[in-house]
Amino acid sequence: MKFLLVLFIGLCPFFSVTAQGIKGNVTNLDGRPVPYASIFVKGTTIGVSANSDGDFIMRLKPGNYTIECKSVGYTAAQMSVSVDEMITVNFQLKPVQLTLSEVIVKSNGEDPAYAIIREAIKKRTFYNNQINASIVDRYNKDVLSVRKMPQRFFGKKIPTDAFVDMALDTTGKGILYLSESISKVYRKQPDKMKMEVLNSRVSGSDNFGFTFPVVISLYTNNVKVFLEKLNPRGFVSPIADGAISFYRFKFLGNFFENGKMIHSISVTPRRKFEPLFTGTINIIDEDWSIHSYDLFLTRTAQLELVDTVSIKQIQIPVSGDVWQPGSQVVDITFNVLGIGMFGSFLNVYSNYNIDPKLSKKFFDNVIIEYDTSVTNKQRSWWDSIRPQPLNAEELRNYKVKDSIFFTRRDSANTRSMRDSLRKWQGGLKPLSLIIPPGIHRTHYADTSIHDFQWGIEPFMLTTSYNTVEGITSTFIPYFKKNKGESDFVIEPELRYGFYNKHFNPSLNVEWNVKRRKRDEKFLSRSWLLSVGKRVSQFNKKNPIDPLINTMSTIYYGNNYMKIYENYFGELNYNKSWENGMGLDVGLLYEDRIPLENSTIYTKHDGDVANLTPNYPIELMSENFMRHQALSLGASIRFQPGQRYIQLPNNKVSLGSKYPVFSFTYQKGIKGLLGSDVNFDKWRIRAFGSKNLHLVGTLDYQFITGGFLNRKAVQVQDYQHFIGNLTGLLNQAQGSFQLASYYAHSTTAPVYVEGHLDYHLNGLITNKIPLFRKLKFYLVTGANALYVNNNNNYAELYVGLENILKVLRVDFITGYENGTGTLSRIKVGFGGLLASRFMDPYVSGRTRKISNSRAF
Repeated sequence: MKFLLVLFIGLCPFFSVTAQGIKGNVTNLDGRPVPYASIFVKGTTIGVSANSDGDFIMRLKPGNYTIECKSVGYTAAQMSVSVDEMITVNFQLKPVQLTLSEVIVKSNGEDPAYAIIREAIKKRTFYNNQINASIVDRYNKDVLSVRKMPQRFFGKKIPTDAFVDMALDTTGKGILYLSESISKVYRKQPDKMKMEVLNSRVSGSDNFGFTFPVVISLYTNNVKVFLEKLNPRGFVSPIADGAISFYRFKFLGNFFENGKMIHSISVTPRRKFEPLFTGTINIIDEDWSIHSYDLFLTRTAQLELVDTVSIKQIQIPVSGDVWQPGSQVVDITFNVLGIGMFGSFLNVYSNYNIDPKLSKKFFDNVIIEYDTSVTNKQRSWWDSIRPQPLNAEELRNYKVKDSIFFTRRDSANTRSMRDSLRKWQGGLKPLSLIIPPGIHRTHYADTSIHDFQWGIEPFMLTTSYNTVEGITSTFIPYFKKNKGESDFVIEPELRYGFYNKHFNPSLNVEWNVKRRKRDEKFLSRSWLLSVGKRVSQFNKKNPIDPLINTMSTIYYGNNYMKIYENYFGELNYNKSWENGMGLDVGLLYEDRIPLENSTIYTKHDGDVANLTPNYPIELMSENFMRHQALSLGASIRFQPGQRYIQLPNNKVSLGSKYPVFSFTYQKGIKGLLGSDVNFDKWRIRAFGSKNLHLVGTLDYQFITGGFLNRKAVQVQDYQHFIGNLTGLLNQAQGSFQLASYYAHSTTAPVYVEGHLDYHLNGLITNKIPLFRKLKFYLVTGANALYVNNNNNYAELYVGLENILKVLRVDFITGYENGTGTLSRIKVGFGGLLASRFMDPYVSGRTRKISNSRAF
């Protein structure tokens, strides 16, 4: 009996794969494969796509069918078949024979293509809105391959053993990532979309692949290709309203398919270094709809991150004059540190329903939803439904990677595997205590449930110099334990000033919980307790980086950072909900102790005269008296229109086109625990980013706030603003790049603040040869603050960003109380990859404690 059961299980894949239908190969007249040809049942939207070798398989119920095979650049072929088992049907496609006989050339010598394009432009909006709603089945396969691998990486020879786990060959070539998904896509005018991912698999993993419904439509003026980072401006459609001013068109000829005349038109940009396509677009005569297209983009189209993008899309008739995408293939190439990469992203659309009955509540804030059993299907099931055969390389990748994965998973808690993990981490290196990234380890116990992470931040990033403590260094170890959907973090901070000999120890303890159940409305919540003694800046926004202050003090005598000591206790609670709302509540007690300068060391003796006392001289004539402060704060934030990806057990926010709004209130409590403060401070903030497509991106932030009660306000509790007197740009949101750090601090009942940052993303600079070659982009903007007629500030700036993808140079002019005060050139981070360096917890410490606080 057991033998029969094993035999049955072994034969199941065979029976499912060999069910009735058709299979075969698509070649050209030379016998070479026609990759990704579209094969579908005529008169229906049932279809599949050939793979890269031209092989295809289509599962059908018994019956008689007319099968049509088509590919861009080839004449469609048809074949009638009778299906009662799996039969072989091969197609040999002929290159399309174009004729000019049906087109009249105008007397003014204009190419006939322009008249066709004008008609297509007139119908663009109609076809974009032709279907009110639709449902379609989608199969996608994403493949990322290594085509070129250097022998050495950062001067070290790459051992061939490193390629084994990745299923690459001995030269380092092969498939790096392979994923497949089955989903349903729902759409409704004007902009509703939802995708249900029913099944997904990833080679060498039991996880699911991340997939997006990327239908690249030319019926929109501005075409988005994958991520906006490929080009934030988007790309101009060849049938956009103003396409004729962007493109040159050439009539290649026409051909007939199923009684319809198809016009084939060459598309080329009028100017290089504009976000424009090159290639061929085929348009149906009289209907003026798109039949198919074969377009590509290169670096001269202002591509970022990748070198080339190729897009092939074939439309199929759905009903009457309604045509929709049947298949789409996007290929990309790029080079990373000498590693040549190739990506292929296939989408096959079938079984269209263009008159579905969808309730008003069907479309919500979840646009991509993964089924809870998305990864449960076995290999045999995938073999039975896949609308495209795997090629030999893909089969090998699944076989090798899955074998490695299951072997490791089954032995995850064995002693040998745990020993291997410990060995893989290597030994501790004393130098890691000093230089980044520091020490970051996982303690592998005998079972994974007892694992934990620990580490020590590098002293290079926690050591600095100031005129109060002299050289100061902070020892920051951490411990982190994950358990299910929660984690527990302990992070001490032990700070010592070598000149004033002050020791300031503190402890941070945090508990984070993420949503456990799919139907729970909250996304995450956390508690953070911090106690001890610390050194703080007068402005809790910490506008002056300690390392920058070190350089400005030693080399110029500009000790901008003003600090005080405090014994403190702080408790914060944070919670976020799936509707985009977040709450921070905090209670803070500080016993504030003044500090004086204890050293006047500068590299140049003449710079000693520039040193100032250790308090904001713009606000005080002498240092403050020791006092206590107890305050309660709360902050509510909300972003309407949030959209999400619903994972099997978690949600991921995709943001919103609307701004983030926040309201913050802080109450200084008099008398309790000896507190000397009595104030009520409020703040309202709105910020966001608007993609203006071809003309750039606008980042904006508007703030208003003030004091409702100011009976007893210490300098630390003023409303401070983020100034900057250094030669570097301050990357913090809402910064003033030339303003003094404390000159505009206030206790006024009301103030207003605004910031605009306009990134042109290649507009204008693509007309300047050197700038467009180097991909330098213009950026301009303004920052303004108004408290009253005697306290206001504004600045304007213009600059270049995306220098080496990370740098930015600005020329700034500031106006103090309506009068021009200063102009300077400053350098900072700004560009495509700049965010990697602008986050202090990424570019510097790998801090484990969150930065979400009510104050």
